[in-house]
Amino acid sequence: MKPSIFILTVLILLLLLLPTAIPHDYSDALRKSVLFFEGQRSGRLPKQQRMTWRGNSALNDGKNLKTDLVGGYYDAGDNVKFHYPMAFTATMLAWSAIDFGGYMSQKDLRQNLVALKWATNYLLKTVSQLPNRIFVQVGEAQADHDCWERPEDMDTPRTAFALDAPNPASDLAGEIAAALAAASIAFKQSNPKYSKILLDKAVKTFQYADLHRGSYTNNPKVNQAVCPFYCSINGYKDELLWGAAWLRRATGKDFYLKYLVENRQAFGADFNFYEFGWDNKVGGVNVLVAKEIFQKNVTALTAYKETAEKMICAFFPQTAGPHMTYTPAGLLYKPGSSQLQNTAALSFLLLTYADYLSKSSQRLNCGNLKFQPDSLRRIAKRQVDYVLGDNPMKLSYMIGYGDKYPRQIHHRGASIPSVKAHPKAFGCVQGWNIFASPNPDPNILVGAVIGGPDVDDKFIGKRTNASHTEPTTYINAPFVGLFAYFKSNPNFS
Repeated sequence: MKPSIFILTVLILLLLLLPTAIPHDYSDALRKSVLFFEGQRSGRLPKQQRMTWRGNSALNDGKNLKTDLVGGYYDAGDNVKFHYPMAFTATMLAWSAIDFGGYMSQKDLRQNLVALKWATNYLLKTVSQLPNRIFVQVGEAQADHDCWERPEDMDTPRTAFALDAPNPASDLAGEIAAALAAASIAFKQSNPKYSKILLDKAVKTFQYADLHRGSYTNNPKVNQAVCPFYCSINGYKDELLWGAAWLRRATGKDFYLKYLVENRQAFGADFNFYEFGWDNKVGGVNVLVAKEIFQKNVTALTAYKETAEKMICAFFPQTAGPHMTYTPAGLLYKPGSSQLQNTAALSFLLLTYADYLSKSSQRLNCGNLKFQPDSLRRIAKRQVDYVLGDNPMKLSYMIGYGDKYPRQIHHRGASIPSVKAHPKAFGCVQGWNIFASPNPDPNILVGAVIGGPDVDDKFIGKRTNASHTEPTTYINAPFVGLFAYFKSNPNFS
């Protein structure tokens, strides 16, 4: 190893494993990370709405297909409802409640479930016409991105898109099945009737996914509507495993166990497993299924655990084999349009796996090296603290947390005066004048975790710089679980 590479490796290792210097209010971060979802709501807002600068929007969604598709979440700073990332968001909110709900106060858990239910109520609508039809998206992405309008003023087409059997939609349907199955576990205690509805629909949605195999973006009409924003680049097989894994956990049925065993290799659980996010579920599948080994010693699934450990070992620079990449200041980094989505999702897996190890009194085995669960937690905590301000920019990447955070974000609703402050509509062209303005956002999208810095820890905080300043629901959702854990363990170091 060259001296410079050796020194860099040692520095990164120290950054990851040494206690961070800045204390953080993880309780505040948790509350705000959930509050953010109220700013992303579509549809008719409830009386309990706390993000009060938002108003009702998109109340006729689904009309062109003679169905009700009102509700759900806008995925990011635009006004389109993409069902694929929305379903992943719901899965991660549910997983946060299931595995980290015990670290939340009753109030925090309740608010997490409120955010989850806003998503699952809508996802139930997207699969309400199964077994023959699944709804893909609402809004025309290109037309929407050609305008800078707050959701309450939208005059761009709200076209709803659907796929009818036998058109394939395994990735979309597989993710929706995973979301509904995971949510059925999250609601099992507090709302058993709703939990059963979710699980029944999850089973039917998975049947569509498995029966009509293929990617939803292979359909030319859908491809034109969804791409290049949420194309299924990684294919559909990982979502079939992901859906089956959550249904196995929700039902305990051997059918899903057999499905996971028989399809693991053919569906690529050993391929591209260092990734996890709205498109690639492989890393998440392996970690999720590994719990069956820790809890029940289901040896038929051992290969999933072995692959999960290969991924977890890659977080440690001193291990043999491939490694995760970090910025000079220790942020987990993967190339992509929105950096912190990778950081959030992968850190969630790291913390989840640490919990599995602790509860079974085991260590992580990486060849000749062994790591205690707290070693995994230190890396996850380093990511969380970096996001909350312990970084070279001394900036919180969560809007509304701390004293110093970006005042311009790539978000239509936040950047344009609210309907309460300015009832008259802002037009498409007028909105672009606001987009280019140097003025700070008039509305604070509290709790939004934005895209974040580049590979050199540098951040350009302008709303024109979408990759750095745009928030997404699927960045925030994994952070809910992360903040919950460190809220209950604030002195962990």
